[in-house]
Amino acid sequence: MGIKILTIEDDERIRQAVTLALKEEGWEVLEASTGETALEIFQETPADVVLIDIMLPGIDGFEVCRSIRRASDVPIIMVTARADTHDVVAGLEAGADDYLTKPFAPKELSARIRAMLRRSRSADTGNMERIQVGELEISADEGLVLKNNEELHLTKTEFKLLVELASQPGKVFSREVLLERVWGYDYFGDGRLVDVHVRRLRTKVENDPASPRYVVTSRGLGYKLQP
Repeated sequence: MGIKILTIEDDERIRQAVTLALKEEGWEVLEASTGETALEIFQETPADVVLIDIMLPGIDGFEVCRSIRRASDVPIIMVTARADTHDVVAGLEAGADDYLTKPFAPKELSARIRAMLRRSRSADTGNMERIQVGELEISADEGLVLKNNEELHLTKTEFKLLVELASQPGKVFSREVLLERVWGYDYFGDGRLVDVHVRRLRTKVENDPASPRYVVTSRGLGYKLQP
């Protein structure tokens, strides 16, 4: 089966340019100009990666992202015309895995998508055995996280982030290291990706996300899984 990319963009000129660039990579492209159309397409033909423009007529990109995320852990990239913190963080909080700021080069878009595809399909988890940390039981090989014997539903990015932290409990991982190992970015990336995903992860693994027991911040250094 070929790779399918769903691109949601109301500007026809931009959508055509993106579609052309993605097809040159050999990927199949599904197009939508509105959020409503995009949700219908995704329900009928699930994609491998979704690109969502924030500013859409009708249902905006944030709501489209939340709707897709409720049904799927497909990798999502939000596209914004502004790099300000509010738009970026709001997109990530809605469930996106990454973001791109317009205008962007086709090569950067393709690199982001390839990194997401590698991450979502990678079976390399370092041959980790099951790790028990308090109420949490993490099985990287099975793609499973249990809390008090109940399965937690994490996105692929949240799971990869937790597995990376669990690979060396007690070790502090800097944002730069996590960007490289979780997102696969060795020369671009934004620390906000790490911070927002840590917050999202905490809402699922912590009893009190405001006072985390497991995913702990080492101020000025990064994050660690507290053994």
